[in-house]
Amino acid sequence: MDLLATASTVAVSCYALLSAAYKSMQMAYALPMDRSPMSDELVGFDPLPSVDVIVPSFNEDPSALSACLASIASQQYAGKLRVYVVDDGSANRDVVVPVHGAFAGDPRFSFILLEKNVGKRKAQIVAIRRSSGDLVLNVDSDTTLASDVVAKLALKMQDPAVGAAMGQLAASNRSDTWLTRLIDMEYWLACNEERAAQARFGAVMCCCGPCAMYRRSALVLLLDQYETQLFRGKPSDFGEDRHLTILMLKAGLRTEYVPDAIAATIVPDRLGPYLRQQLRWARSTFRDTLLALRLLPSLDRYLTLDVVGQNLGPLLLALSVLAGLAQFALKGTVPWSAVLMIASMTIIRCSVAAFRARQLRFLGFSLHTFINVFLLLPLKAYALCTLSNSDWLSRKAATLPNGGERQILIKDPIAGPNATEGSEVAHSIRRTDVLRGSSRLVESESVFGGE
Repeated sequence: MDLLATASTVAVSCYALLSAAYKSMQMAYALPMDRSPMSDELVGFDPLPSVDVIVPSFNEDPSALSACLASIASQQYAGKLRVYVVDDGSANRDVVVPVHGAFAGDPRFSFILLEKNVGKRKAQIVAIRRSSGDLVLNVDSDTTLASDVVAKLALKMQDPAVGAAMGQLAASNRSDTWLTRLIDMEYWLACNEERAAQARFGAVMCCCGPCAMYRRSALVLLLDQYETQLFRGKPSDFGEDRHLTILMLKAGLRTEYVPDAIAATIVPDRLGPYLRQQLRWARSTFRDTLLALRLLPSLDRYLTLDVVGQNLGPLLLALSVLAGLAQFALKGTVPWSAVLMIASMTIIRCSVAAFRARQLRFLGFSLHTFINVFLLLPLKAYALCTLSNSDWLSRKAATLPNGGERQILIKDPIAGPNATEGSEVAHSIRRTDVLRGSSRLVESESVFGGE
């Protein structure tokens, strides 16, 4: 056996051993625990905690935004609920403002229109500083929530040691393409294996952005750190969900996963947008893994294995693949040992996932191995070499002129879903006159001073 074949075999064997140990422990810890002594009802709060839902939006499709806001409006939660929708300088504001108007009759809804694009993180912070609820739920504008999500996440937050909690994610457009089907299965595995195992120790390493709840008392103390995150001296504007989760853990709080709080989000249906998203996520993961390393001594030893498995495992797999490709290119021989090892591990993992999920479709997740080996591994290597790049690589920011913004009253709003009777009719909404052709809701004098 020559050097290349030996290198490929050794690398894939090390990967198999590490992956077997890591995945075995992950699946064991991901199994449902015995029921918590915590009550199934929100009886520990008197009154129930108030919840502020923050929905940042940038160039969102009006139908997706409408579905998101409708799902929030229909939440079955007996406590006080306020919703802050932040339009982050969208170029399509003329078509999303009517969506705002459809919900303006609901006194729980407020709308903040920023004059220019400032990024998701800063858009969130604008609303967080303006709101005052006990709990803050961050929701992406293309995400729809099951009607009990707020109640179930608030239930988990009964424990004052919990700083953040996330729900289970699914792809709302799962049936669109073969890629969306794979991503939906990828989300299921990420939630019900990775996050579920981490939650056993109260240390979910990333409470995902589409649906994550935070304790305000902790959030306000961390907000400046969250807003001013730097990497190599430059502002770091993406990966806000992972970074905020790490900050919660650094503060000594628990981060949890609630599998029956279901949120469905729109996922990329083409490879180009999917790979750009994965590149952004890979950079974020590498950046915040460096920060998370300092936490590991204070966490359960499984979390150390989790970090090693997620970072060293792909490196070993990449070395095996590179050595195998070099062997094929230079020697004309197929690295069968590496191929068979990877194929065997793929079949075992997908079979276990199909059994756990009780869905045969997970056998098809084996196709993701080809994407992982030939696309995601090179992409992660590129991400590691370009960590200082903070481009979002997705929808481009709108080029908007500078100008003042006004806080105005909607005097004759369109009745929105679940409008509360007897509440005041006028509701605050920010308006920026940057799209001259868009219809105005109403004009009036400022009710607040500008920020």
